Amino acid sequence: MATSQAPATLGDRLVQPVTNVSDFIWGGTWNGEQLIPIPPLAVILLGVGLWIMIGLRFYPIVKFGAAVRGLFASRKGSGKGEISPFAALSTALSGQVGTGNLAGVATAIALGGPGAVFWMWITALFGMALAFAEGSLAIRYRETTSDGVSRGGPMSYIMMGLGPKWTWLAIVFCLGTLFSALVTGNSIQANEVASGLNELFGFERWLGGLIVAVAVFVVIIGGIKSIGNVAEKVVPFMAATYIVMALTALVLNFGDLPETFGRIFGGAFNAQSASGGFVGAAIILAIRAGVARGLFSNEAGQGSTPIAHAVAQTDDPEQQGRMAMLGTFIDTIVICTMTALVILTVQGDFTYQGQPVDHVWQSDLGTTAMSGFVTTSGAFAAAFPFEIASIPLGTLIASIALILFVFTTLLTWSYYGERAITFIYDRVPGSTRGGEKVLHIIWRVIWCIAIFVGATLPSQLVWRFGDISNATMALPNLLALALLSGVVFKLARGDRTAGRDFHQETPEEPEEY
Repeated sequence: MATSQAPATLGDRLVQPVTNVSDFIWGGTWNGEQLIPIPPLAVILLGVGLWIMIGLRFYPIVKFGAAVRGLFASRKGSGKGEISPFAALSTALSGQVGTGNLAGVATAIALGGPGAVFWMWITALFGMALAFAEGSLAIRYRETTSDGVSRGGPMSYIMMGLGPKWTWLAIVFCLGTLFSALVTGNSIQANEVASGLNELFGFERWLGGLIVAVAVFVVIIGGIKSIGNVAEKVVPFMAATYIVMALTALVLNFGDLPETFGRIFGGAFNAQSASGGFVGAAIILAIRAGVARGLFSNEAGQGSTPIAHAVAQTDDPEQQGRMAMLGTFIDTIVICTMTALVILTVQGDFTYQGQPVDHVWQSDLGTTAMSGFVTTSGAFAAAFPFEIASIPLGTLIASIALILFVFTTLLTWSYYGERAITFIYDRVPGSTRGGEKVLHIIWRVIWCIAIFVGATLPSQLVWRFGDISNATMALPNLLALALLSGVVFKLARGDRTAGRDFHQETPEEPEEY
């Protein structure tokens, strides 16, 4: 008698079509067939980044030391804004440092091999130029509401820097932000933290989602000042602790590091044919995975972090541009690299299809279907196998890091979505500050419900949706950065009033355009 299979859920049925769209945007493929020989969005992202890097005369590299010194002088604000420049950086970092740094690195290696890590570094290098552009423009062009609150982001520098005829671009960006907030800023984070809570405490995924939703609501009900206050305290501590533990794991496996770096650089330029692919497919896969996951992690060029930097208490666009570029460096060059090196270097008792292998990325846990937080957790468990309450110390470290990283990401991305929905509402005749505040409360409730739902969705589906949603934000923002690049170059040279101003008094908020 034949056994009937359970019908596939809607989520399972969506995986393949969503994967095709994601693969085309980031790799130029459809159903595994190469339609165009380049990864489209990766080329656009790196192209605009290169243009701005050259126009800035390699400012992010030349002025890196000055930016680090300025980090310690930014605890107090000295200008208009809502939170200190350091708190703005911490808020932006809390949105950047999340599942991309733990689970995303693992999926990048699964998709593109060790060479994907090299392309993550390249993305971060050009990303520092993009982040400087975003952070400086966020201060140069920001709104002030009727009750004196400062706010901004790409929607503001599009309207105030490019003019009303570009309103459509600002709207497109906001729609992309809402899509990306609910997918990358919410569902992926909730999905992975549910995995972490399940591994740590054995909680069902729905229960993990409910716990996180309640904790997030308690903080975000207080708005950006509450979010900034939590981020300023939690982010530096959690990042430093994670880096120390990763460095300890690498010191314990120091002898294997040269082989790891050989794999990273070799894989980045390996033109051997991928299985079922063409000569050069392996490079395309490495670039696609590295750039896509690099963007997912550091968000440079995506347009999310300038929303946080716009509320910094400073009137100096160059200063906040430096803060923004440091965020990209910390996120990818430091934290993502630590995760990647632990995954690629640490040896343990792993198997692939029943055969023993040395590293977690070569094992069943490192396959594209399985990769994610379990890969990173497995590597840390192998590095620190000592058990506490039957849980390997490494798993405990990775799980706590994930929970904290995801919690702060959920806080910050709720604000990004809130700003997008507010901007769209403000285009409606008769919009008021009171109406905005009602929308904020409704959005925060929807946000927490979405956390609960996102915790139970298929992991592969939400990650692929994330790649698509990131593109819907990045494309309009990259166009705006390219058009305003001349202003960015002048801001970097200390001209605080560079560029045209498109101000126009309106009866609606923010009463400026």
